[in-house]
Amino acid sequence: MTNPSPLPDLLALEDGRRIAYHRTVASDESSRAGRPGVVFLGGFKSDMTGTKATFLEAVCRARGLAFLRFDYTGHGQSSGAFEDGCIGDWARDAADALDALTEGPQVLVGSSMGGWISLLTARARPERLAGLVTVAAAPDFTEEGMWAAFDEAQKAEMAKTGRVELPSDYSDEPYVITQKLIEDGRAHLVLRTPLSLPFPVRLLQGTSDADVPLEWALRLLEHAESPDLRLTLVKGADHRFSAPAELALLEAALDEVLALA
Repeated sequence: MTNPSPLPDLLALEDGRRIAYHRTVASDESSRAGRPGVVFLGGFKSDMTGTKATFLEAVCRARGLAFLRFDYTGHGQSSGAFEDGCIGDWARDAADALDALTEGPQVLVGSSMGGWISLLTARARPERLAGLVTVAAAPDFTEEGMWAAFDEAQKAEMAKTGRVELPSDYSDEPYVITQKLIEDGRAHLVLRTPLSLPFPVRLLQGTSDADVPLEWALRLLEHAESPDLRLTLVKGADHRFSAPAELALLEAALDEVLALA
């Protein structure tokens, strides 16, 4: 799906950050009805031009719903360098985008790391949220997925240089994992303390996801407190979760949450 608006708008913040975004305005009918808007939160080193983001934009436009997609700092067309960022920075970006670029209740759709960011946003702005949908949510992945998998040589390299390079299945360039990213991640863990999500939540997870283990989805399901929390497992779906049938499930999950909001 092509990007309908190649040049993004920029949210200029007082500390110098510039967050690139695309925003769809709600129809008059949706505004009068007070229908929630939708905000997409992307993954680690991804950007807002991906398949799920643009698919959801088209879905929301067809329904007359407000929709926001944006790039975290150090990602895509936003300011900053990726290697300088960390979970707390990107969660701050999300909260600032929510505050400045949306009005009224919102449904967050978080993909991979965006699932973690959406949980942090729910903790920081519970009064702004009407619901949550996640796709292959990866809460606490810097600790559970990265640090836990480092061997002694990698931990020694981190201690010596402050960084470790990991191969990427999605880019020719390696992921640079910094000591700042690991240490900041420990300050933003969500699965070791109570996690209240006082709105409908839908979790989507592929069984063939090589990046986010099925056990993480089950742990989030068990840990979070919500009046209506459901997990859908899709046999054979991988981490991208972007095949037509998978996108249809994402659309259905969003519709379910919107109907309950």
